[in-house]
Amino acid sequence: MGATGAPGPVMDRDEVDRALARLGAEHEAIETSLLALQDHAGRRLLEGAELTGLTKERWAAAEQDISRLWAYFDAYTEALRGARELRARRRWPSREELVELTELLRGESVTIAGGAPATGAPASLTGPARLSEQFTLAALVERMNELYASSLDMVVAADAVWSALPARIDLLSAELARTRQLAQSVGVRPGEHPSGDDLEHITAELTALRAQVVSDPLAFWRPTPGSSAPGGGRPDTERYDGQARALEEVRREIDAVLGVRQDAELRLGKLRDLLSRADRTLAEARAARGEVLAKIAASEVPAVSGPPTALQEQLATAAEYRRSAQWHRLSPLLESLEQKAEDELLRARDSLEKVTAPLAVRAELRGRLDAYRAKVARHGAAEDPLLIERYDAARRMLWSAPCDLRVAEQAVLRYQQAAAEVLAPRVPHQGQPSDRRGD
Repeated sequence: MGATGAPGPVMDRDEVDRALARLGAEHEAIETSLLALQDHAGRRLLEGAELTGLTKERWAAAEQDISRLWAYFDAYTEALRGARELRARRRWPSREELVELTELLRGESVTIAGGAPATGAPASLTGPARLSEQFTLAALVERMNELYASSLDMVVAADAVWSALPARIDLLSAELARTRQLAQSVGVRPGEHPSGDDLEHITAELTALRAQVVSDPLAFWRPTPGSSAPGGGRPDTERYDGQARALEEVRREIDAVLGVRQDAELRLGKLRDLLSRADRTLAEARAARGEVLAKIAASEVPAVSGPPTALQEQLATAAEYRRSAQWHRLSPLLESLEQKAEDELLRARDSLEKVTAPLAVRAELRGRLDAYRAKVARHGAAEDPLLIERYDAARRMLWSAPCDLRVAEQAVLRYQQAAAEVLAPRVPHQGQPSDRRGD
C-alpha cells in the first residue's frame, strides 16, 4: 500500500506546483479511463448477462474492484481538491502551509474506509480486512492503476469472446440449417443414414456451445503467455472449429449423394455393361475350355465359374433404389458395385487366359515349327530327308486332336536341332573328305 513514516523534506512552492500539476494530469487520465470503462460495451454486457462458471466468479470480483476503484478515485479527487484549495490561499504560501501541503502531497494523507486485500488475492490469504487504509496520493494512483488493469483485462477478454464466437456460431448454425434441408431432400435423415445422425450431433453441440459461450465467455479465453496488456490473448475456437470440420465432412457426403442423384442412370448403365462383358468373357472361357479338353491331351484345364448372379441381384436392388429416389442408400451401393464389377471383369479375363493357355502354347509351337521350316527353305535344305521326316512328325502331333503338348514340344525341339545341324557350317578334318552330318 502507501509508504509509512514522514513525507520527507518540506517542499518549496515550485515543487508543490509541479506536484499539483502532475497529480492533476493523472486525475484527468484516471477519470477518462474510468468513464471509458463505465461505457465499455463488454462491461454493459457483463452487467446484464446471466453468467455462470469462471466468468460469474471473475465478474463478481471485478464488480467489487470497480466499486472500490470509484471510491478510491473519489478520495483521490477530494484530497487533490483540498491540496489545491490550500495552495490557492496565497501566492507565496507560509512555511506552515508548505508543511501541510507536503503532508497532503507526499504523506499518507488519504484515508479509505473498509480496507480490502490486494487485487486478485482472497481475504483468507491476507488476513482480516482492515477498517481503513492510509495512502499517499502516489500509492493511491498505483492501486487504482492495478484495479483498473485487472478489471479492464476481464472486461476486454469477455467482450472479445462475445464479439468473435457467437456470431461465428450463428453463421455455422445457418449453414447447418441449409445442410439439413438439403440432406432431407435426398433422404439423409437421423436413424437412416450416418450423416443424418452427425447433423443431429452437430446441432446439439452448437446449441450447447453457444449457450456456454454467452454465459461463460472467459472459459473460452486463452491469455497470451507473458503479455501484460489488458486483453492480451485470443478466443479459444477449438470446439467451434471441430464442429465446422464435422459439418464440412457431412456436406461432402451429401454432395456425393447429390452427385449420385444426377448421374445414377449413367453409372447404372456402366455397371450393366461391365457385368455383361464379364458374363460374355466367362461364356467365352467355358466354350474355350470345351475346345481345350477336346484338342489338348494330358493338360489340366481349370474350371470356369458361372455368371455373377449375386451382383446382378445387387444391380437390380440399385435400380429399385433409383426408382424410389432412395439416394442415400443408392450412393454406397453404387460405390460397392462399381468396385465389385471391375473385380468380376478382371476375374473373368484371368479365367479365360488360364483356360486358353494350352491353345496358346500349341499356337506358339506351330509358329516356331513353321518359322524354322521357312528358314531351312531359304537356305535350300527343304528337301533334306531327315528334316522332312522330323517336320512331318512334329506337324502330325501339333495338327492332330487331342494334342499332347509335352510330346509335341519335344518333336519341335528335335526338328530345331536337326535344322541347326543342317545349317551349321562344317570344317573337315585335314586329310578327310567333308561330310555334313559326320559319323
